[in-house]
Amino acid sequence: MQIIHTLQQWWQHQNLLEVVGVITGLLCVYLAAINNIWNWPIAVISVGIYIFIFYDTHLYADMGLQFYFMVMNFYGWYFWSRKPASDKKTPVLRITNKEILISTVAIVLFTIILGSGLKYTTASYPYLDSFCTACSLIAQVFLARKVLENWLIWIFVDIIYVGVYIFKHLDLTAIMYAIYVGIALLGYIDWKKEYKKQEV
Repeated sequence: MQIIHTLQQWWQHQNLLEVVGVITGLLCVYLAAINNIWNWPIAVISVGIYIFIFYDTHLYADMGLQFYFMVMNFYGWYFWSRKPASDKKTPVLRITNKEILISTVAIVLFTIILGSGLKYTTASYPYLDSFCTACSLIAQVFLARKVLENWLIWIFVDIIYVGVYIFKHLDLTAIMYAIYVGIALLGYIDWKKEYKKQEV
């Protein structure tokens, strides 16, 4: 009985905006994992909500990332809708060595530059936030381009985000990112199967 009372009290302290953000966030990632194009318009809604949430919690790199996600969501929607007429879905691609090298250099440079700027603001965890933002930028490009390894980057960065959001008392968002880890793992498995079918 005490557990139910504690959960009720916790639920009453949750922000309605965060609740909607979590629901739409989980839905869009799930739809992406099962290769459904409707993930993109739902992601636009989730991203719009999180712009306000991250501003309010001083996670400025994350807030800026949401603006980027907004653009990439429209791009992903466009790219996925341009599949070849003979294909039911846009084909899955594999990452190249050149893309790995460019991505690694971009993440390091972005983390140093943005983190160095944010440390002079009221930003929380400027370098860690910048690193996660840099990884997310790369992962989102690969998701939009339908590169299989985007899911591995998301698994890595989402685990870090769970800790960040716990410390920032964004409990529902932390739970959402923990669920994202599982969805990303399923997405990787599903997309890998689809890639193997394409090769056949």
